[in-house]
Amino acid sequence: MGGGGKSDLALPLSELEDYGDRLRDIKTRLNQTKKLFESYKDDLGDHTVHDALDDFESGWEDGREDIGQSLDALAKMSDAVVREFKKLDDDLAKNVSEGVRTKQRDSAK
Repeated sequence: MGGGGKSDLALPLSELEDYGDRLRDIKTRLNQTKKLFESYKDDLGDHTVHDALDDFESGWEDGREDIGQSLDALAKMSDAVVREFKKLDDDLAKNVSEGVRTKQRDSAK
């Protein structure tokens, strides 16, 4: 514990809980670029724009796969941190509760 009764460990758990889902959402949106480009095909007029977007999509596919794997790994790590932090918090609360009960029993003797 640091000075003033403040914990040395601070974790924005509520924000971190959503982090994995946000990363997965980014991956989903990245994987929808082809569908997005196709949805505008008729609106683009000249086929050269669509062809350029198709070329971009083809080139982007390899890089997107690498990014997707990284996003998956980060999301899993985020989930693990939240899970382990909650477990630690529950364990600490249980230990404190058991310590208080033991102290109350000892003082009652």
